[in-house]
Amino acid sequence: MPNRSLTAVMLTATVLLAAMPGRLAAETLAFTGATLLPISGPPVEDGTLVVRDGRILAVGAGVRVPADARRIDLSGKVVMPGLVDTHSHIGQVAGADASHPIQPDVRAIDSINVRHAGIGKARAGGITTANVMPGSGHLLSGQTLYLKLRDGQTVEALSIRDASGEPMVGIKMANGTNPLRAAPFPGTRGRSAALMRAQLLGAQDYCDKLADRRLPAAQRPARSLGNEALCPVLAGERIVHFHTHRHDDIMTVLRLAEEFGFRVVLHHVSEAAAVAAEIAAAGVPSSIIHIDSPGGKLESMNLLPDNGAALEREGALVAFHTDDPITDSRLFLRSAAMGVRYGMSRENALAALTLNAARMLDLHERIGSLEPGKDADFIVLDGDPLSVYTRVEQTWVEGRKVFDFQDEAHRLQATGGFGAGHDPVATDVIQREAGL
Repeated sequence: MPNRSLTAVMLTATVLLAAMPGRLAAETLAFTGATLLPISGPPVEDGTLVVRDGRILAVGAGVRVPADARRIDLSGKVVMPGLVDTHSHIGQVAGADASHPIQPDVRAIDSINVRHAGIGKARAGGITTANVMPGSGHLLSGQTLYLKLRDGQTVEALSIRDASGEPMVGIKMANGTNPLRAAPFPGTRGRSAALMRAQLLGAQDYCDKLADRRLPAAQRPARSLGNEALCPVLAGERIVHFHTHRHDDIMTVLRLAEEFGFRVVLHHVSEAAAVAAEIAAAGVPSSIIHIDSPGGKLESMNLLPDNGAALEREGALVAFHTDDPITDSRLFLRSAAMGVRYGMSRENALAALTLNAARMLDLHERIGSLEPGKDADFIVLDGDPLSVYTRVEQTWVEGRKVFDFQDEAHRLQATGGFGAGHDPVATDVIQREAGL
């Protein structure tokens, strides 16, 4: 059922944009002749995708192309929704520091460089939406930020907004070996859980008092930015993205989520196959990663390549992520191919890159599939998405092309080489100094 408030906001935004002085009339684009992979339905041969005002107007076979549409022939190509990365560290994001293991007041939005070369490389890999997260060296390292990889110059321009106009965020938590170190950080797994439980109990008390209008002003709590960030978590309005690997650590996350009633997405879950039934029974989604050479710490050396297949068999929701720079955003399609190699269905593996991932960010009504009314986020491929030989040729965000392999600068981002790692601002300076 459509989200009425979201629809109202979108319509209002469309009217306001149309009224802006100097704004060009919206162009209708019709992409024809391609094989369409809608994700929400079966593949469509010789399909047509019609886009207007940044949204999908029509999609399918035998679609009537509006008379004013500019046709773009994509015969022999494959078109699918833009990829959704549920866990990325692009943009030089940096969250909490060494002063405390739990810092919910820290915000990723205050530390993302949207002109960083990693953003362009993610577009080159077909990624159109990313959940950019601070690191996992803390029990709680701060608030994540959901980004649309538009062609913007500020983090505000790339932020995805909710119905009230606020940037959409999650909360990053972690357990296992990453947060274990000298005090004030925990030294054991048991202490990790105890610290997190104490923080949530304190936040619960704060949020309850804040919501109690009967309390006199003198008894209302002083403002706490950390507890304030956890109120929507405890109300089930903000998703917890939880870094966890070992099967016992996974069960600790499920225990905390049940105790405090928060919504959680498990990330990495290296040993998910060992507790797949328990994850499915809890109704908790998992965002998994495929890496060629598991290691780095003892718990990730046991990464099971059939995690996706095991979770799919149990009926749990599965998505993939890059954890960029752990795996390269430009190779994100490979995650689905490896999922299929180890037992996932083709349909669910492709959904794990798109619609399933969108569900884990509460964005499935806007992105993740090719359907009328959704954002026109899509990619153009020169072959099957699961083939190692396939290349992302174009990436479109809200009806605007943000990556084109035929563009020399974009091609450098896709293939690498000297200058590929330079930020766009740095590249401009280098070219100016060289007189280019």
